[in-house]
Parts: sequence; structure tokens; C-alpha cells
Amino acid sequence: MSTIGLITGTGIYELEGHLEAREVEVGTPWGTVGCQVAMVGEHELVAVARHGAGHERLSHQVRHRANLWALREAGVEAVLGTTVVGIMDPSIPLARPLVFDELFFPSNRLPDGTLATFFTEPGDPRRGHLIMATPFSPGLRRRLLAAALEEGLEPVDGGCYVHVDGPRLNTRTEIAWLRSVGGTALSQTCGPEAVLAGELELPYAVLGFGVDHANGVVDPPTAPEELAANLGRHAAVATRVILRFLAELPAGEPLPFDSGFVFRMEEQV
Repeated sequence: MSTIGLITGTGIYELEGHLEAREVEVGTPWGTVGCQVAMVGEHELVAVARHGAGHERLSHQVRHRANLWALREAGVEAVLGTTVVGIMDPSIPLARPLVFDELFFPSNRLPDGTLATFFTEPGDPRRGHLIMATPFSPGLRRRLLAAALEEGLEPVDGGCYVHVDGPRLNTRTEIAWLRSVGGTALSQTCGPEAVLAGELELPYAVLGFGVDHANGVVDPPTAPEELAANLGRHAAVATRVILRFLAELPAGEPLPFDSGFVFRMEEQV
């Protein structure tokens, strides 16, 4: 049996379908986190709603350190994230899953402005530098892509996830700048998750879902009705992919941290 962590985004606030989930409260140095735990076939799924029940937290209020720490405390071996995104590449159709392979997150900051790191105390024996060969786990990416294909979907393989600060959305000029550095799609939550999961040496990958085109990418812009319809589709599509991922994951299959390594300073002195 493997234990898989799941951080769900906009539109997914509880495990859907026929899963019998139990509520578990996990204490962390940054507060208590409510998790839903369910058995899916031979595997255990531990899910955290990034925004809380009913989307009570906007993107600038998400407790990234608490969420990742709680999943680590729950014994997860890998973490998947879901997010709705604004598409910056006009050639990519909306309402399709995206499995990113690159990240643009130069600020490396949490919503409160502090750095996205667990290494906050001088002399912490765990302290080190996260060195990312790739921001998202290649092994998890392959399995997510295969799961989406098995579900008859047409996933986008690769692309650069751009993390932006919220809660406001971006101007046309800002979107043009982000496109110029190779951005494929953007949202406001997954950058810190990739970094913090890496510091905990947990493999992490993101399943995106395009709900609209970002500001200035297409003319006319995505209609509000289409945006709302795509938001409605997201939960069902993401749930199908995650459940298929778990169904296809062999029991006892190792899920190594394959994104890079943490260069631990305690080992160098």
C-alpha cells in the first residue's frame, strides 16, 4: 500500500464519488489542518482542500507550510496538486488537463511575504538548499499523463506553470511579460507547494485544468459563461484522473523523490 497526498484547488473541497472518507485533524507548527482520508483500491489517499471548505481562504490566505507539513505527518510518500489555470498559450484549448514540467516562481515567497521555506531557524539540522533538477516529479508526471489518457482525455504534456500572487488577476501587460519568459498557464497557489514539498523530499506534481484564457491572450476574451462552465467541469475531470492514477499504481511501487535533492549544510560542517 502507498499513501498519497492530494492538495485540491478551486472547485474541489471534498473527495467526490463513492469514497468513504474519514475526517482527520493533523496538528502542525502552523495550525491544525483538516484532512480527508480514504482507501482507494489498495492505496490510502490523504486529501487537503487548499482553500478550505466553501473556498473560505483566497489564494493569499492559503497555509502552504501547514498543508505540506500535515501531509508529511500523515505519512504520505508523494503529493499531487490540482489547480484551475488561466491559459497563456492560445494554441492550447480550454477544459483540458495540463501536466506541467517547468515552473516560473522567481519571488519564492509565501502569501504573507516570507520566503517559501521550512528552514527558518539558524542551526536547524535539516537546513539546506533545495536543488531542483526539475520542479515536478518525472515519475508522477508520467503516471498522471497515463491516467488522463486512460480516461479518454487529451492531456497537455509539459509546459511552464507560472505562479503569480493574488488575489487579484493580472493585467494584459503582466500577462504579455509572463508569456515572454515561456509561461504556458498560471494560477496563484502551486509555486510554494513545489518548493516546500521539495524541502521535505516528497515527489510532487500538478494537474492543471484550463478554465479561461489569461488577460489579452485571445480576442474576444473568454466569456463568463464559458469560464463558469469550465469551472464546473474541473472537479469531475480531476477526480477521474486522480482515481485512475491510484487504480493504476502498483501496490508497493516505490515513489522516489526524483526532482533533485536537498544539499544539507549540517552534513558539510
